[in-house]
Amino acid sequence: MNFKKVLLLCLLAFSFSFNLFAQVFDPVKWETKVEKVSDTEYDLISTATIDSGWHLYSQVVPEGGPIATGFSYTTNADFELIGQTSEDEGHVVDDPVFEMKIKFFENKAEFRQRIKVLTKELSIVEGEVEFMVCDDEKCLPPTYVDLKFNLKPTKVIEADSEDKAESFRNSESKIFEPVKWNTSVEKISDSEYVLVSKASIDEGWKLYSQKVPEGGPIPTGFEYTIEDGVELVGETTEEKGKEVMDKVFEMKIKFFKNSAEFRQKVKVLDKSTTSVSSEVSFMACDDERCLAPTYVDLEYDLTKSVSASKDTYSYSEPKEEKNEGLWTIFILGLGAGFIALFTPCVFPLIPMTVSFFTKQSKTKSQGIKNALIYGLCIIVIYVILGTGVVAIFGASAINEFSTGVAFNLIFFVILVIFAVSFLGAFEIMLPNSWANKIDRKADKGGYTGIFFMALALAIVSFSCTGPFVGNIIVLSATTGGLAPMIGMLGFSLALALPFGLFAAFPGWLNSLPKSGGWLNTVKVVLGFLELAFAFKFLSQADLVLQLHFLEREVFIAIWIAIFGALSLYLLGKIQLPHDSPLKHISVGRLLLGLLSLSFTVYMIPGLWGAPLNLISAFPPPLDYSESPYGVGNAKTGGESTISLADLPEGAHLLAPHDILAFNDYDKGLAYAKEVGKPVMLDFTGWACVNCRKMEQNVWVEPNVLSKLKNDVVLISLYVDEKIDFPEGEAPDSKLRPGKKLRNKGQKWSEMQTIKYKTNTQPYYVLMDHNEENLIEPVGYTPDAENYSAWLEAGIGNFKN
Repeated sequence: MNFKKVLLLCLLAFSFSFNLFAQVFDPVKWETKVEKVSDTEYDLISTATIDSGWHLYSQVVPEGGPIATGFSYTTNADFELIGQTSEDEGHVVDDPVFEMKIKFFENKAEFRQRIKVLTKELSIVEGEVEFMVCDDEKCLPPTYVDLKFNLKPTKVIEADSEDKAESFRNSESKIFEPVKWNTSVEKISDSEYVLVSKASIDEGWKLYSQKVPEGGPIPTGFEYTIEDGVELVGETTEEKGKEVMDKVFEMKIKFFKNSAEFRQKVKVLDKSTTSVSSEVSFMACDDERCLAPTYVDLEYDLTKSVSASKDTYSYSEPKEEKNEGLWTIFILGLGAGFIALFTPCVFPLIPMTVSFFTKQSKTKSQGIKNALIYGLCIIVIYVILGTGVVAIFGASAINEFSTGVAFNLIFFVILVIFAVSFLGAFEIMLPNSWANKIDRKADKGGYTGIFFMALALAIVSFSCTGPFVGNIIVLSATTGGLAPMIGMLGFSLALALPFGLFAAFPGWLNSLPKSGGWLNTVKVVLGFLELAFAFKFLSQADLVLQLHFLEREVFIAIWIAIFGALSLYLLGKIQLPHDSPLKHISVGRLLLGLLSLSFTVYMIPGLWGAPLNLISAFPPPLDYSESPYGVGNAKTGGESTISLADLPEGAHLLAPHDILAFNDYDKGLAYAKEVGKPVMLDFTGWACVNCRKMEQNVWVEPNVLSKLKNDVVLISLYVDEKIDFPEGEAPDSKLRPGKKLRNKGQKWSEMQTIKYKTNTQPYYVLMDHNEENLIEPVGYTPDAENYSAWLEAGIGNFKN
């Protein structure tokens, strides 16, 4: 019997010793006593008794480690603390998980805090201990226990039973509450206030933004109870947060760690109004689980408002995070500028312009100076362009526009037009009259002439630089603030740099490759790439609208065709307009052609359901396809005994595995009784990452899939289901007395919380027809063998 099975048996025995079905742990017991040092000084002693195998951590833990033990005492005028709380020696080890040296305690730990008593009336001192405990397999969430120290008499006094019961409820059941909310009010004027909602987020957990792309996790949302005399001003603002490309959801998602602040400006017209209430709905996730959508009532007391200046309601972004985003935009702009240098519209102008300045100037230093001014003018022109876009439209407007269907469709069309132009069908140019007028002004000479020469470069090269400029402005505008200007600064700096360098070192011009057909090759390659990226924008629009026009197989087939054609072009099998006669191909072009061909071959298995991890951010997800199995692929295995025509009422076949599934608890239970099979409850969520991992990586295994298809009746209960109850039929909430449940997701979430003492997904329960557990429920179990053994044990218990 392996270690994991032994551990599972130990956990079962432990849970039955408490007569509970939920996995409940109570590894630390606290006792308090008081020792008298002198007439005015006492030692408050807190003793932790720790179950075997568990560790309680020190009060001092390195940054990035587990939660440290911490004591807080309710101080008042009757006593004062002397020094800090001391602790036992403990053990210091090199922890392999946290990869640092950490001090912890086993079996027992004692903590002492000396106090000085200032009044004889003092009899009780109260405090609170925060701690975290771990064993070799798991860590419990931070736990808070109230402590009481009785100074009269000085003997051991345990924390009272109610405190211990509350501690038990908070720390040992698997009801996670990683987000705590508090509110405050800031007064701007006699009638204007800012309602501030602050979330304190436990270490390792994430709270998502108010704006999450379609198909992502549940966003945070505020619903204010607005009465007569109060009106909302604008929308609820939020902090900058952190935005990352989520590999599972295949989209950029903004979230918050540690804390988050949301602000809503209101105008109060009725002076008798003293408070405003709201309800916040949110979802929190860590690296292992996501909680069901949670609803919390918030109250804002206007009578306790603090003064604030009128501009405090708009959030000021953290400087460090903002700078990090600006550096990213700058580097992207710089890279785009260097690529744009090697296009037919720009590259030939470098030696021509540098030669003009060096020959027309009376001295070498003057030539270098004029070339540097020329480069500076290029930078100024493009930065002004970025500034103008933000000034006209506003960064936030561009950001909102960039996430919509209209933007994706418009940008798809623009990229296709530029791509076709790069391939040689036609030239996109600004009106010739513009260039002619600029040329005439450039002839005036002096600094004015140099500026108009730079402007002429921007206009003449637009057919090549336009796509780069458009991409940079859109990408940088989604960051907001100064980002469009910073993006243009990077792009223009890369364009301007060669003019200054070659003017200072004219000899370097001899090392430049001669203009020729290779420049058109660069342009054509960029055209193919733009055409491929264009379909990403069309795919985004299709996903949002759920049109199923550009499903995964179609998208991959289009990319295979595009990169296949690019491979043939690079290998000299295809010629396009403006190409020079090709007698042979260079080694560099051959290598690039082989790379493109390899990439094309790599994508072909994607038509048969391969995940294509290298490009996972571009195609639609696996389940957004004509066939979840891939083109021409057979079923996964574990053939079901249920045919499509024999589906019972309320059931469906769960793609891609064809598992008979119910989303209604009562109908699923009734069917299980009818066919004589046990029930498997699957508490899941549409936005649950690990739920999808289980379904895609574990359920697909033949030994698991066969049991799910043939030996159990699956009831999948989505805790984030947004289907509202019919009007007048919403049941009462059992967790929030006086409130009605909004939707079915809340119903299943409450059921899981109340019956199984947990609120994380995925969560799997095997039960009989009397709704009794056949085996201890499990959560996320990525090991298919363990999951299969769990299923087999539960099914065996049902048969016996």
